[in-house]
Amino acid sequence: MYYWFILIVSGLLELSFSFCMGKFSHAVGSSKLWWLLALVDSMVLSLSAIAKALKGIPLGTAYPVWMGIGAVGTVLIDILFFKEPVSFGRLFFISTLIISIIGLKMVSE
Repeated sequence: MYYWFILIVSGLLELSFSFCMGKFSHAVGSSKLWWLLALVDSMVLSLSAIAKALKGIPLGTAYPVWMGIGAVGTVLIDILFFKEPVSFGRLFFISTLIISIIGLKMVSE
């Protein structure tokens, strides 16, 4: 259970990375540097956390879960913070990703 917690934290740090990337792309002046530093920090922390999670979860399970958290979360961040459009198709495929992540958790040891 500990390694799953670390994997989820790593996925949330991946979301932080995505959010910072979005803010960085729209920033101007000195705030651009701060968003870049936050982006790099999030990336390093996320990769460090997934490396730790891989000590207790197989790569074939951990990596898709990590990427799924990042993919689903990034779409939601785009919708909530960067005003991307919401459509049935986007919500449908986000739902299938979530179901797949839950399924991987259920079938892994």
